[in-house]
Amino acid sequence: MKLTLFVWRQPSGASSGQLVRYEAPDVSPDMSFLEMLDVVNEGLVLRGEAPIAFDHDCREGICGSCGLMINGIAHGPMKGTATCQLHMRSFKDGDTIYVEPWRARAFPVVKDLVVDRSAFDRIMAAGGFVSVSTGSAPDGNAIPVPKPDADLAMDAAACIGCGACVAACPNASAMLFTSAKVGHLQLLPQGQPERHRRALGMEAQMEAEGFGGCTWHGECQEACPKGISIDWITRLHRDFIAATVTQREESAADAGF
Repeated sequence: MKLTLFVWRQPSGASSGQLVRYEAPDVSPDMSFLEMLDVVNEGLVLRGEAPIAFDHDCREGICGSCGLMINGIAHGPMKGTATCQLHMRSFKDGDTIYVEPWRARAFPVVKDLVVDRSAFDRIMAAGGFVSVSTGSAPDGNAIPVPKPDADLAMDAAACIGCGACVAACPNASAMLFTSAKVGHLQLLPQGQPERHRRALGMEAQMEAEGFGGCTWHGECQEACPKGISIDWITRLHRDFIAATVTQREESAADAGF
């Protein structure tokens, strides 16, 4: 396959960037998208040019580091697929492909296609801890969890934190990510003692990071490589309201009202 690439090149977050044209003349349909970029980079290095910077790690659709906008679509044209699992047979010989980083104020560009997603880490940290008794290994059935709850919690825990939901959202909202991270603990017994504090803390941190508000476009669930549903956002809203009411009641009680 012969492809024409327009890749976003930006030396640093403090400098301006632009789309630069590259030719990829010998692309195998069996290559992954990241392997194709590896081949392009090999050619750039041989010509004495700076290689294209992009994030990658496991290349198995698990780590969530491979986020790219490909022809304006988060992770590219294949639904339920991370960039590292996108193969070049999804494109046609002679295609022109535009490759850009995530676009969100809360995800500043570090270099080329690399963005700083540490805002997600801070949202997770704001969730704090769960109350788990340590010591000898407990019996596997000591804490019964209904199978529907366990299955639903696993659906939310599948979030890999890639940021595609933010990149696809017109408002750059992180509600899908935050609701999934809050939600999978809210369903389990171990997550109950800190349930209200977790919902308040993580949503407050999300807003502090500068992510936009959710207006139910639904683009987030379409872009999510793990197919996480926006139903989780409704669960977060419910927990947030309950936590707010409880906090006010506790404050009133402390004040003697």
